[in-house]
Amino acid sequence: MKYTLLFVCTILMLGSCTPSKKNVEPSQNLNAMKDLKIMEVTSFNINSNVNPMEFNKRDLQIQNDFTSKQAGFIKRQSGLNEKGQYVVLVFWQKMSDAKASMNKFMSDPSVSDYAKMIDGPSMKMARYTMDKPFDANESEFVEIMSFDLVSGADMTQFNLINKKVETDFTSKRDGFLQRLTGVSEEGKQVVAVYWTNKTTSDASLKPFMANSIAKDFMAMMDQSSLQMGRYQTLTSLKNNTMELSKKDQVVALLNTFNTGDQTPISYINPNKYIQHNLSVADGLAGFGAVMQHAPPGGFKANVIRAFEDGDYVFTHTEYDFFGPKAGFDVFRFEDGKIVEHWDNLLEVQKPNPSGRTQFDGATEVTDLDKTEANKKVAKDFIEKVLLNHEMDKVATYINPSNYIQHNPSVADGLEGFGAAMKYFAEKGLVMEYTKLHKVLGQGNFVLTMSEGKFGKGEHTAFYDLFRMENGQIVEHWDVIAPIPAESEWKNENGKF
Repeated sequence: MKYTLLFVCTILMLGSCTPSKKNVEPSQNLNAMKDLKIMEVTSFNINSNVNPMEFNKRDLQIQNDFTSKQAGFIKRQSGLNEKGQYVVLVFWQKMSDAKASMNKFMSDPSVSDYAKMIDGPSMKMARYTMDKPFDANESEFVEIMSFDLVSGADMTQFNLINKKVETDFTSKRDGFLQRLTGVSEEGKQVVAVYWTNKTTSDASLKPFMANSIAKDFMAMMDQSSLQMGRYQTLTSLKNNTMELSKKDQVVALLNTFNTGDQTPISYINPNKYIQHNLSVADGLAGFGAVMQHAPPGGFKANVIRAFEDGDYVFTHTEYDFFGPKAGFDVFRFEDGKIVEHWDNLLEVQKPNPSGRTQFDGATEVTDLDKTEANKKVAKDFIEKVLLNHEMDKVATYINPSNYIQHNPSVADGLEGFGAAMKYFAEKGLVMEYTKLHKVLGQGNFVLTMSEGKFGKGEHTAFYDLFRMENGQIVEHWDVIAPIPAESEWKNENGKF
């Protein structure tokens, strides 16, 4: 009886202002809402032999590595209720984007292990055209309800009552963030109400039952069609972040540009965040200042490669950050929190003479047992060839018959490398490495961070990512960016 009362109270609080397809012509609902966003709701249980923490970790990886990279993606949020049922909410630009993503998901082998964790018979999925865009990134708790209106319901009266439910009660409660309503192609209504946390949602249940509008509102709904779920977001669950690797935490942090989820910000130590991007002020305050100046569409980040080396994580990312950028980021952890950050950014260029971009190429991490040996190869190449100019040793470090180049101006092979060096010499330009600052690696990938001069002698940061095979460099990506004059720095930490 107690559970039934709680269930009914929650239903009454939510409501919907979207007319049901059963009661009005399609032109009054779906067609009028054709430019609005799509919310995809999938609920399910996981198989009994699946560890929930392992599933939660894999779910975040799916968000970062698959869903957020699909066309039309806006936001994804996963939750869990007290009965162990999961829900995944994904917002899309349009219905065709949602359908295309699901079709790809069903056939993509990279996500098959995730699909096998789910109890297939328990899964239900529906899509709704919503009345407004999602705007509740700080929410840790969401209530979702779907229902039909009673046959012959007076839509004018229903909309009036529904408006009063929100304006006179729900929106005035502590912790209320946003209420979204929508309708499916079949005419099913949906309401999603976002709260700061479960406590604020719970506190609003019983008071609503005593409100005079409750009885009238409930009478407008077909009780047999009601379906209700109340979910805690996975990212807010206690100890959830402790199960994530450092690499997963960094990828989730960068992915906040796409999802708007604020939880990964907690991976940063709020009392110690040393910033080496010289255009950003120190600490979380500097990070926040940059976000406040984001363009209307926000920033975007597509992490192409991510690696972990002890307390360090380094990533190769395609950004939309005040324009398309290629970037390398390095994060240092201390006592489980991110405490330091370096990066190097360059505008996206057209494909190089070999037709390769700044992002394509191999991504699989292999040869984990050769990490230290591969780091030594990269270190020796920078120090002996680029710092000490021992050019006769180039073929010792770079595979002479298999060298794939992603620098925007250089072609594949040693011939491409040599042609670039010759061009610089003929034009009176320089590419001079003066100091190697850091070497990081995982398996067959190694990142070096160096300082020097480039072009007409500008003070420059060189970030080089190498892929190794059999003790030699076989693939190379880089970001070469000028270091601003010290008078322009917004922090005092230096580039390296």
